[in-house]
Amino acid sequence: MREYLLVLFCTAAVTYLLTGPVRKFAIAAGAMPPVRARDVHREPTPRLGGIAMFGGLCAGILVASQLDNLSKVFSQGTDIRALLSGAGIMWLLGVLDDKWGVDALVKLGGQMIAAGVMVWQGVTVITLPVPGVGPVAVSPTQGMVISVTLVVVMVNAVNFIDGLDGLAGGMVCIAAMAFFLYSYRLWYGYTISDAAPAVLFSVLLIGMCLGFLVHNLHPARIFMGDSGSMMLGLMLAVAAISITGRVDPDLITSETGSQTATVHALVPIYIPLLLPLTVIALPLADLLLAVVRRTWAGQSPFAADKRHLHHRLLQVGHSHSRAVLIMYFWAALIAFGTVAFSVTNTGRTVVLTLAGLCLVGLVVLLTPRFRPRAPRAVQAFVPPRYRRRRPAGRKAAPVTEREDGGEVLTAASTASTESAAEAAAAPMAEPMAEPMAELSAEDKRLLGGVAKGSSAIGGRGHGNGRR
Repeated sequence: MREYLLVLFCTAAVTYLLTGPVRKFAIAAGAMPPVRARDVHREPTPRLGGIAMFGGLCAGILVASQLDNLSKVFSQGTDIRALLSGAGIMWLLGVLDDKWGVDALVKLGGQMIAAGVMVWQGVTVITLPVPGVGPVAVSPTQGMVISVTLVVVMVNAVNFIDGLDGLAGGMVCIAAMAFFLYSYRLWYGYTISDAAPAVLFSVLLIGMCLGFLVHNLHPARIFMGDSGSMMLGLMLAVAAISITGRVDPDLITSETGSQTATVHALVPIYIPLLLPLTVIALPLADLLLAVVRRTWAGQSPFAADKRHLHHRLLQVGHSHSRAVLIMYFWAALIAFGTVAFSVTNTGRTVVLTLAGLCLVGLVVLLTPRFRPRAPRAVQAFVPPRYRRRRPAGRKAAPVTEREDGGEVLTAASTASTESAAEAAAAPMAEPMAEPMAELSAEDKRLLGGVAKGSSAIGGRGHGNGRR
């Protein structure tokens, strides 16, 4: 575990340190597209954050290759080499799209090429475990089709969910954590060496996401762009493929001593690709809904719109930060719930716990306007929206935070401002009262007309310079 923590720290540190220079490079290179109608941010923000993430990936792999236990992953298979080649192609395609823009069909073809290169190097589904039957071998053609499809689906799912600051990076990080727990248990708990590459891939993913999220949380200073989102989706797919179809149930049966216990332990992997799909359940659901919605409307499935899940959360009244946290919550609930069900023997406890958490999530989801107030002792450390308002006797006017982070005066402060203006104008109004008392009713009527913008002869502004 210490070696994994070292790889995670190095990957996160390199990604974090590279993001600042990459941001300056993106600004100098002009990778700052103007704000579009479907965008949530209000100012042009540089992209190309995937460059820093790819640098962190290379640094993490380099560190892992020098460690005693993890170096065995490099010598026992070609998964690392396949990951680097596929991620490099996907990263280069994303960089071109972030800078100049790439047609959707060309992008899809590039994704399939990257997946094909990895399949050619051995990262492919060999068998599919079926309940009651056991591992079912698939032909090389079938394995290639399944592997390429999984890569394309995961890449576009992560790309579709990249619509709010920190959303894609955080959700991939949560998915990678869940996948790490599951694959680590298969390797060290049941001594299945074929799960080792998936453990390393998950650690690299966690480090890349954590290092980049520091710069990408709301308000984001840089976006990962397609160069980052497509690479993250590909790495999730590689981790799933590298473990799916390579786990022999007989090895786990020898450890558990029971076929029933083996089936329970392999629930996420007995149903083909269940665990890899559950860790990205929300992005996948968003992808499917977008394809159905656009196809039903007669549009291209790749046509951009502003009706994704995160956009709908903003439309119902949630703030930017709360919408991201809600998506984090549901992603963690689904992913870790699946892992917990495969670990514990008390499935009823897991189900009841998940049901309770779902209830909490629904309450938060349906109360977008509710904003809890933090205790006074910690108000200096929380965002302004969670601070208590000042008492009425204070001079400072209470404020309310806007969605864009600015502040506006509340009704109470507006009323107090108007009262102050009336008090300041009162001394000036008293000296004018005496001359007004000497005027006749006709003079007062004419002066009133002048104050309303009309002329002294009762006209509608003729001769006052307007047309």
